[in-house]
Amino acid sequence: MNLLNLPRQPFVGLAGMAGLGIILANFLPLPSSALLAISIVVAVCCVILLRWPMMIATYVIVGLGFFLLHDLQTSNTEGQQLAAQLGDRPRVVTATGTVISEPKIAPNGFATFLLKLESIELEGGNERTGATWLVRWRGTPEYGNELRFFGSAEGIAPPRNPSEFDMRAYLARRDVHRTLFVRYPEDGRLIRHVAGNPILCAAQKSRAWMRNALCRGLDDSTDVQNFLSGIVLGLRHQTPEDIEEPFQQTGTLHLFAVAGLHVGIVAALLWMLTMVARLSRKWATALIIPTLFFYAAVTRLHVSSVRAAVMTSILLGGFFFERKAFLLNSLAAAAFFLLCWDTNEIFSVGFQLSFAVVGAIVLFADPLFRLLQRWTAPDPFLPRSLLRGPRRLMHSGFEWLCRGASVSLAAWIGSLPFVLWYFHIVTPVSLLANLVVVPIAFFVLAIALLSLISTPLLPWIAVIFNNANWFLARLVLGIVQLFAQIPGGHFYVEQPHWPEKLTAKITVLDLGAGAAVHLRTGGADWLFDCGSERNYQRMVRPYLHWAGVNRLGGLLLTHGDSLHIGGAAELLRDFPRVRLMDSSAPDRSAVHQQLQHLFQQRGIKPDNFVAGDTFWLASEVTAHVLFPPRVLFANISDDQAYVIQLTVAPAMSILFMSDSGEKTENSLLACGLNLRSDIIIKGQHHSGQSGSDPFLDAVRPQLIIATSRDFPEYERISDEWAERVRARGIKLFRQDETGAVTVRVGRDGWEAQSYLTGETFRSSSR
Repeated sequence: MNLLNLPRQPFVGLAGMAGLGIILANFLPLPSSALLAISIVVAVCCVILLRWPMMIATYVIVGLGFFLLHDLQTSNTEGQQLAAQLGDRPRVVTATGTVISEPKIAPNGFATFLLKLESIELEGGNERTGATWLVRWRGTPEYGNELRFFGSAEGIAPPRNPSEFDMRAYLARRDVHRTLFVRYPEDGRLIRHVAGNPILCAAQKSRAWMRNALCRGLDDSTDVQNFLSGIVLGLRHQTPEDIEEPFQQTGTLHLFAVAGLHVGIVAALLWMLTMVARLSRKWATALIIPTLFFYAAVTRLHVSSVRAAVMTSILLGGFFFERKAFLLNSLAAAAFFLLCWDTNEIFSVGFQLSFAVVGAIVLFADPLFRLLQRWTAPDPFLPRSLLRGPRRLMHSGFEWLCRGASVSLAAWIGSLPFVLWYFHIVTPVSLLANLVVVPIAFFVLAIALLSLISTPLLPWIAVIFNNANWFLARLVLGIVQLFAQIPGGHFYVEQPHWPEKLTAKITVLDLGAGAAVHLRTGGADWLFDCGSERNYQRMVRPYLHWAGVNRLGGLLLTHGDSLHIGGAAELLRDFPRVRLMDSSAPDRSAVHQQLQHLFQQRGIKPDNFVAGDTFWLASEVTAHVLFPPRVLFANISDDQAYVIQLTVAPAMSILFMSDSGEKTENSLLACGLNLRSDIIIKGQHHSGQSGSDPFLDAVRPQLIIATSRDFPEYERISDEWAERVRARGIKLFRQDETGAVTVRVGRDGWEAQSYLTGETFRSSSR
């Protein structure tokens, strides 16, 4: 393939210039006058090109055209105008609109969907608008319903912790700038059912029918049902995380993204059926192409499925027009048409991964195959007709293996930069895992399609096909689990950043009323508390992956509060060899008692520290246990929490108070300990009383990092206490305003930075 032969592959240059124009428009916004000037230049150049065509000038005009198109799609939109009108604070409104996305029902009963507004009623006035909002309602909406809601229009919250998904930026790319929270079912009312897009309606109904058909006879295997729904129909949201994570760790998660493999199998089976029906190539192509796009609609029009449908359609179109189609040109054409539809697609992870992987396969698979084939090729002077028996079979097997390995390696190379940047993981085992799993997945998809075809005609045969897929699905799940357990098969990598010469780095995550503090020092990673089970799964685990934590040195459980230690069981599954430190003080926490029972079952013996004990996190970082004493009687777990004073060489100290209250503070003061510390990291006591004046006099901190939430009331920092702290000259980072806080400790001092606001506070010499 001659990549420089631009006239034969014109879409390569067109797609490249389209992407360049969009990126420049996104990062270099221009005023209206400049945009008007560019529009005039583009119009004049188009007229000139009609008379004197030039390839380079065409590419320049395409780039400028997409620059203008992206600016028009993203500037002064209806969503932005309405968001600016409502302001930042929540507003009570009555909104009328139409459901334009398939609702997703959460376990708590709330449905989430996009609503295309027709009008809103605000403060007695009625205003028509075409903005789109994200709605959460405890009801049963359907695609195409016209609904009327009474609820609270709120801004979309930004991420509060590193690695947290930026929902606000994701929705802003779709011109969604507000959420409408409808608390009660009766606050929503159906006005009428509008048919909506007939193709999407048919695709939605077909998807439901297909899922029921594929799962018939598999009622006792929920995990297999979810696997088949994901791999055949792209329903990833129905796949539990404990099933999906091993696929991510083995680099086989792409099986759940309907793409070239899926569309190729559908196209191949349809082609076989048309050949059996003895249709001409042109008629076969005319029937297959719309079917492929309908399959993409069934799989919710994800970028990968649309890209595959467009590419396959262009390749099949070569039969219709009797012209040869080039893979790279077809790929570029798919990108070009998708960007014409929505310029923001270029910033989506799915778009970038899909085109990068397929592009790498097109460019590198054949060269890699030739390179690998040299190692196993027979004597070039030996005629191939002389290769017989076992030697011929061995040669064919090696050739198939080299072909699969070259495609797997090319795909891995293409995806590696994006997987590192977005998912912070490297999966060397994927080169082998894909060789084993992808051929089985091919048969899973083929049998699934046979099941769908036979269901209306012979349902009993469909059940046989489904049970065959049950076996293959179990086989795939077992193989993936096995590969995920291989040591070194996958590892997480910290997001790239400028090198820092630090003695210690402490990240205080914002988990609401819970807590999790990550300490990195001397090449070791420690965790003080791990949040609730839900917060561990949603925030702490992704953060540890983002931070490149593959081995955890220690986990300290401060007290029995489920919001602090509820995720410990999940963490022990991720890090089974972690050193565990737990309080031996008796409490009534059911979660703590369950954990202690789990420790006994697994033969884990936690270290039980008491006041006066010391342990080292690194050569320059020492932890001194100040509380609880050896003998302690307390009914409330908050009064049993560990108090740790961390000393960082040469002369910096941090006091971890957890949720301790005034009773603990008075006990520490009565012991006459040296409490002087530069930073206090604290939660809120259940009584709402902590951080007393005598205690602050003894500690004399420069900075306090404290959790704060509006509900329940005792979890909120009072305005009076915050004012007293500021009057003492102490900087207060309250996490309802700062989000996560990162403390960087070096030889010459330390600094603390808010993740949410970016505010930085630096130490001063005492």
